[in-house]
Amino acid sequence: MKIMVTGANGQLGQELVKQLSNSQHDLYAFTKQELDISNIEQVTTICNNVQPDIIINAAAYTNVDGAETNRELAFQVNATGQRNLAVAAEKIGAKICYISTDYVFNGQADSPYNEYMNVEPLGVYGQSKYAGEFLTQTLSTKYFIVRTAWVYGEFGPNFVKTMLKLAEEKTEIGVVHDQIGSPTYTVDLAEFLIELVQTEKYGIYHCTNNGTCSWYEFAKAIFNIANKNVIVNPLTSEQFPRPAKRPAYSVLGDLALKINGFTPRRHWKAALYEYINKNNNLL
Repeated sequence: MKIMVTGANGQLGQELVKQLSNSQHDLYAFTKQELDISNIEQVTTICNNVQPDIIINAAAYTNVDGAETNRELAFQVNATGQRNLAVAAEKIGAKICYISTDYVFNGQADSPYNEYMNVEPLGVYGQSKYAGEFLTQTLSTKYFIVRTAWVYGEFGPNFVKTMLKLAEEKTEIGVVHDQIGSPTYTVDLAEFLIELVQTEKYGIYHCTNNGTCSWYEFAKAIFNIANKNVIVNPLTSEQFPRPAKRPAYSVLGDLALKINGFTPRRHWKAALYEYINKNNNLL
């Protein structure tokens, strides 16, 4: 199959490229510089030239706080960009996969969100990603929407790298304890995406690693696995104010993944252990 990946220089994009480069598929990867997905003429030309069977859109505006003041840019990339790809995919009969987020929910639940629950984004970032979902559903006949959360991996900046960097500079830090979610290792997410897009099991999916924790518990696990002596103090969200409101509870249940016969991802602690021990350069 011809698989086209946009956002190939991002955290997830680079992992997808790495895994697809070692597969039997023909990979066509485009960085932000090579393909501006918000430019419909550019998207149309490239899709017509490549004629991919599958498009995985890993390009996104992901600055949650920045989106509050850069509303137009967030929607231009996350909504209009996805629309452009969805329209181009539909014209050539390609499948389209859109990567979305836990931020489409309001975070007020007390049990995991399944794929069919009502969305209610708290901020611009979540609103722009939901707009991308809506456009995908209305413009595509062969689509996958995959929501994920708390992503980290080998490439790009992320929470795990930030914590390990802080461990070199500080002996005591504060981390919020009243936001609950599921950390997601890009290796496990990319493996699921590549398996999913080869099927015709279209629809909305949630994919994170198994289990839940707070950011505080996540930080403690990072330091424990990496053998770093750092005191972690629990903070409330009020003590750590940010421009964009975060969902307090953003655990994504994997109902669709299970009923469609896919294997749930391993526990987040097992994935974190592998990540830290594989990437000794982080320590």
